Order: sequence, then C-alpha cells, then structure tokens
Amino acid sequence: MRAPDWIGKLPVAHRGLHDVLAGRIENTLSAVRAAVDAGFAIEIDVQMSADGKVMVFHDTLLDRLTSEKGRMDARTSIELGGIRVSATSDTIPTLSEVLAAIDGKVPLYIELKHEGPTDWALERAVIADLENYDGPVAAMSFEPSSIAVLRRLAPELPRGIVSEGYHDTAEWSGLNAWQRFYCRHLLHFFSTLPHFIAYKVQDLPAPAPVMLNTVLAMPLLAWTVHTKADVERAKLTGAQMIFEGFRP
Repeated sequence: MRAPDWIGKLPVAHRGLHDVLAGRIENTLSAVRAAVDAGFAIEIDVQMSADGKVMVFHDTLLDRLTSEKGRMDARTSIELGGIRVSATSDTIPTLSEVLAAIDGKVPLYIELKHEGPTDWALERAVIADLENYDGPVAAMSFEPSSIAVLRRLAPELPRGIVSEGYHDTAEWSGLNAWQRFYCRHLLHFFSTLPHFIAYKVQDLPAPAPVMLNTVLAMPLLAWTVHTKADVERAKLTGAQMIFEGFRP
C-alpha cells in the first residue's frame, strides 16, 4: 500500500496550468502543455462520452465552458473533439491525447467523475487507456466505491481518495449524516486502501487525513489552493498543494 515516491513531491496544477487571460482554459491541451513546460504535476478530470471514450472535462454540462448546451456524456467523442472550449482553438481532449502531450514528463493525477449509478465502465476505460503508458500516473475519486473497484481491477495503479469535511450544506444534501461522517473520516479505508489522500484545504487539519499522513506516512494533497492563507494551511499539515490561479 506504500505510495510511489513521486506522489506529492511536486505542486499539482489543478486542471492544468490554466489562465483565461493567456487563453489557456482548464482541462485543455494548452493548459496541460503549459504545466509540463513549467515542471508541475497535473490534475485532470475525466468522464465518459456517449461512445465510451474517456474525455477530459470537469462539468456534467457543456454550458459553462463551451457554446454548446446539455450533458457532456450525451455526445460522442468525435462530437466533443469538435467543440471549442471558451472560444479558443482548444477542443475537448481525450485522455489518450493528454497522455501523449505529457509523455511521462511530469506526474499526472486523474480524477474520475461520477454522477449517479454507474457500471464502472469509466474505471475500466481509464485502465485500458493507461495500459501502455509508462509515465507516473495515479487515479483518484470522491467516490469510495470507484477507488475500491480500481483496487480490484488494477491494484498496481496508484489510487487516492478525494475528500473534505462534508458539511451539512446543499452541496451534500443527497447524503445523510452517517454518510457524511463516513466520508469525512475516511471510514472506507480498509475497502479502498488508498495510496494517498487529497483533502479540501479549508477543512484541514482534519483528524483522519492528518493521522494517516503522520502515522502511515501516507502522502496528503490539499485542494484547491488559491491564496497565501491556503498555502500556509497546506504547509501546516504537511500537505502538497493542488493549486490554481498562481504559480507557486
């Protein structure tokens, strides 16, 4: 269960080194290449297209970042590959395209995005895309069941759990008090056996991630670091930062 030495060694560019003023939008090849050139590790988000390809895109809907409307997963990979992101020349890339752009030069953290019930096709597709990739790469998710599936299907692939305080807010209204407690305190640990933890910086220090980092030397990453106060909070808990909006 020991994490590879590269986990948590470099600051992680959240969704690539994106900068709207410079014309680099999150989760695009331009943002990925900029992070590679700067020597940062990279975090990206992935979902499935309608034809079962792994696409690099954060939102469920296309509306925020493109001129298109509706669900991303209702479009094929060919359709998505033709959609420009925020009126730039970048289009929505596949995971395979991102892997080719990075080419093992810097570590990559792939966050698997789920909404609602799943048959774990995304996990299987990510594993398949990584089969011939030799660079440092890890998978992570908010969903403990996703990490448990990755543990079973690809035990050699470094895996991490993404978590936070799971406060009683509208964002987590679909979870009851026990479910929020379970996720907040990483009580799924023995089913997921993560190699690292990515925890919301504003909710650090928190007992479970700090204990695992201190007792088991499990790498701890803090997301998403935007401010000097966030930087200091991450340092206080010994966490590497997943950052955006500045260069550390």
